[in-house]
Amino acid sequence: MRTFQRFAIYLILLAMAQLPLWSADTVAPCRIVVVEKGTGWPVPLVELRTTGQVRYISDNAGVVAFDQVELMGQEVWLEIRSPGYGVAKDSFGNCGVRITPEPGRTLTIEIERQMLAKRIGRLTGGGLFAESQRFGEHLDWRESGIIGSDSVQCVPYGGKLLWLWGDSNIPGYPLGIFNSSGARSPQPSAEQLIPPLQLPLDYFCSAQGKPRGIAPLSGDGPTWIFGMFTLRAAAGKERVGGCYSKIKGMLDVYETGLVVWDDVKQIFIRERVLWEKSSGKPLPKALPTGQASPWRDATGKEWVLFGNPFPTMRCPASFAAWSDPGQWQELTPQSELKGADGTTVTPHTGAIGWHPGRKRWITVFMQRGGKPSHLGEIWYAEADEPTGPWGTAVKILSHENYTFYNIRLHLDWTPSGKPWLYFEGTYTALFTDNPAPTPRYDYNQILYRLDLDDPALRPAQ
Repeated sequence: MRTFQRFAIYLILLAMAQLPLWSADTVAPCRIVVVEKGTGWPVPLVELRTTGQVRYISDNAGVVAFDQVELMGQEVWLEIRSPGYGVAKDSFGNCGVRITPEPGRTLTIEIERQMLAKRIGRLTGGGLFAESQRFGEHLDWRESGIIGSDSVQCVPYGGKLLWLWGDSNIPGYPLGIFNSSGARSPQPSAEQLIPPLQLPLDYFCSAQGKPRGIAPLSGDGPTWIFGMFTLRAAAGKERVGGCYSKIKGMLDVYETGLVVWDDVKQIFIRERVLWEKSSGKPLPKALPTGQASPWRDATGKEWVLFGNPFPTMRCPASFAAWSDPGQWQELTPQSELKGADGTTVTPHTGAIGWHPGRKRWITVFMQRGGKPSHLGEIWYAEADEPTGPWGTAVKILSHENYTFYNIRLHLDWTPSGKPWLYFEGTYTALFTDNPAPTPRYDYNQILYRLDLDDPALRPAQ
């Protein structure tokens, strides 16, 4: 018996000696770069999935670090999934490519843009260049300490941009910041808006250097702020205001009012309470919430419009008028648009603004009850006046079982003379039954560019 045991051990050792001297710790990953066909731009948010259901997601530089040791050196099929991008289906209806990964090798995958909006990159969250950094690239990128950010507001203030997000995820706890995180940044240059996107956001932090809330209003639950706008106060001083809501549970608003930015404390403070649920009165219809847009009417009078997307109220463009509900005027928004595909489109959340290149009012909005995604279909339309009528809507971006809401237009980011429109929104699996949220990208802000001279937009023009 002992002789047999020795012989068995000898055979096992002999077999082990024939195995390649590889391990997951010693084999370098294969560098895969996903680019847009025709432009060569890196494409973020591209999922590459093996037949063994291992998922890889491209970072802001379009890079994936493919590290499956067992698949190195052989032909591998990668299924491709990406909102608005892809490749042609094969005869079996599969969308993907074949590659042969090798340790340390760089492979390029070209995919086609299949929607009108061009994805520039992710603005918020952790690991914007996590895949690239495994190859020693973008090592100067500084992590913010924020994992996820919901519903952006952004206004020019003091020569910079002042940013605010709603609930924010941090590494140490789901969400974690319930009182609106915030940051400052310079106005981005045209070069900074060419992928790979890396917009430097200087977050407001605690004494310990960690991102903190900037709207610590008393009362239970999160503080959400919308309708942020920069207004002129006495002696021409800039003031930033917004409309806040205090929340219980997930979406139960129990208090609404106005807040203003305090430069010394670097927080928003209550200006006045407008409504409390305990009063038994209904929430006022005319509130300066949603997204704010400046407007000069035919007589030359300046107003601020508030809506989400279309205006539901207006007030004269001064801090005194904004802070006085007696000067607010309720507006009735357009409830439906006709789509270029012949369907009726119901707007849900979005924004409007005057585009100097188009010399018209434009809107980008999320459709309520769209297909294939209930809250993930994004449309564009134009009008001669901000109150409408809004013309034919053209779909510019689509998601599969994903939400893209609370869109923000960055009209002041377009270089002079360019027919471009930059917009961002929150990419999230909320309000879907998606069982597999996208790693790192979920619950974060993604920036797109729309070229307004695209012939496919002509129905809207």
